[in-house]
Amino acid sequence: MRTLAAIALICTATAPQAHPHIFIDAGLTTIVDKDGALQAIKVTWAYDAFYSLLITEDYGLDPDGNAVLTKEEEAQLRGFDMQWIEGYNGDLVARLDGAPLELSGPRDATLVMREGRLVTTHVRDVAGTPMLAGHTLSLKPYDATYYTSYDVTLNVKVEGMEGCTIARNLPDLDAGMKTLQGALSKLGRDQDAIEEGFPEVGEAFATDVEITCAPR
Repeated sequence: MRTLAAIALICTATAPQAHPHIFIDAGLTTIVDKDGALQAIKVTWAYDAFYSLLITEDYGLDPDGNAVLTKEEEAQLRGFDMQWIEGYNGDLVARLDGAPLELSGPRDATLVMREGRLVTTHVRDVAGTPMLAGHTLSLKPYDATYYTSYDVTLNVKVEGMEGCTIARNLPDLDAGMKTLQGALSKLGRDQDAIEEGFPEVGEAFATDVEITCAPR
């Protein structure tokens, strides 16, 4: 993901090392109104323990190192991953029946520390509030550069409407690795990652969540 904290970590990497440096377990809640119109997507990110440690240290929190934050510390850290740079898509691509959906920036951010991992949520409004009933929504969380790896292991649900089926279409990891290796083989070991840019292979490792809802 492209937050200010992630950019700082990117500066320490080189292009041939363009494998994931941040690991996130993701969850998705599709919010629908009473008429079956798509209102918003609530996104949950549970960061890996090491990245969570880096963030708390960077903010000078958890001085005793017990991986437990007070309510005041959680409030201080809330929104650290919502400082999105211009053009960042939130590492989420949404399509309705194959057509791209426009999502707003994040709102209503939350943050807690659970078992040494930072868990955050945010909500993104869907432009135009299109009808979900009778259609198929595709949600694909991924970082195009594969600097951050997303695994959709948390809850995926539809809030506000019944009669929907949810499918998690997992990526072909062998094919993804071949894509990554092929991209890296074209880059010299001494090339600068920022100047050259990380290869955009992240979609090859992305889970595609398909939500299909019965017509009303």
